[in-house]
Amino acid sequence: MTILCIETSTSVCSAAVCKNGEPIDRCICREGSNHARLLPRYIDHLLRITAEQGLTMDAVAVSEGPGSYTGLRIATSTAKGLCYGMHVPLIPVPTLQLLCAAAVSYMPTGIGSATLCPMIDARRMEVYTAMYDSALHELTETAPLVIEGIQSLPQTQGEVYYFGDGAAKCRTVLQDPHWHMIPDIIPEAQYMGLLAEQKIRDGYAGADIAYYEPFYLKQFIAAQSHVKGLK
Repeated sequence: MTILCIETSTSVCSAAVCKNGEPIDRCICREGSNHARLLPRYIDHLLRITAEQGLTMDAVAVSEGPGSYTGLRIATSTAKGLCYGMHVPLIPVPTLQLLCAAAVSYMPTGIGSATLCPMIDARRMEVYTAMYDSALHELTETAPLVIEGIQSLPQTQGEVYYFGDGAAKCRTVLQDPHWHMIPDIIPEAQYMGLLAEQKIRDGYAGADIAYYEPFYLKQFIAAQSHVKGLK
């Protein structure tokens, strides 16, 4: 199964082509604010690589959120157009689950029975988070939480690993010997292929391309523009 994977939910922009869950090629930029400019280039390159290897695209996977409103819209609109043009299903992958997959891949010794707590920055001391087990199954629903200490998060037993672009700011208030931060974990597209393929094998036929929307989690409120002539 060959899947084109797109991830723009944070400041990182990435795309990858995965075959049987493993990345064939990938593109990534960690500099931020370049999603709309870079993503078309990445996809053009990856589609060319796929064609050169004689592969046929079976699906397009997109990181569904939560995350940056603008980033999610860029990925979603791009993925919808690709699915419509190639006549393949759209497979949304939860961004927090994708972060967990990246964290597990980062730890060569494994995590045993530990609980995973991915965090996406939602400004100030708020994060989008949920709890997952070591098999990447969701234990608690995704929610926006203001982190003031361990008590702000769902109670768990045993060791907990937390990570993502919202983790570092929480380190000072998560002072507990059972809580461990993993630095530099980002939701990369290369880890999305296996998750998307598993959804397809479990019988998921794909999202409705016409009506699918990203998982924003919180309602988007547009602020008044400060650009002259747009007020």
